[in-house]
Amino acid sequence: MRIGEIAERAGLSTDTVRFYEKVGLVASRRLSNGYRDFPPETLPWLDYVRTAQRLGFSLAEIVRTGEQLKDSPDSAAALSALFAAKIDVIDARMAELAQLRSELADRVDTACPLQVAATRA
Repeated sequence: MRIGEIAERAGLSTDTVRFYEKVGLVASRRLSNGYRDFPPETLPWLDYVRTAQRLGFSLAEIVRTGEQLKDSPDSAAALSALFAAKIDVIDARMAELAQLRSELADRVDTACPLQVAATRA
């Protein structure tokens, strides 16, 4: 498939597909006329990339884990492990944010909110 067709079918812009190729998310071969030609399996992979992004995975994480998923004999188990690890990251970040919120709440309505930290340190 040429880049315009794959972009349209995936609901992406051609610039996005070019960027994904640049960062290693997708690969194409060049035709003799210089056009990019993407294999058919690129389309479901692009759907996966968009879903993974919606689930909070960065493009760097998707690139890093993409090959291990493609090579995994049990992709469902591999995905479940990735999701469990992502949940751990989210839980840790939520704890950090709760701590930050608490500290900010302690500083609200004080005479000088920035000096509260200096007296604690």
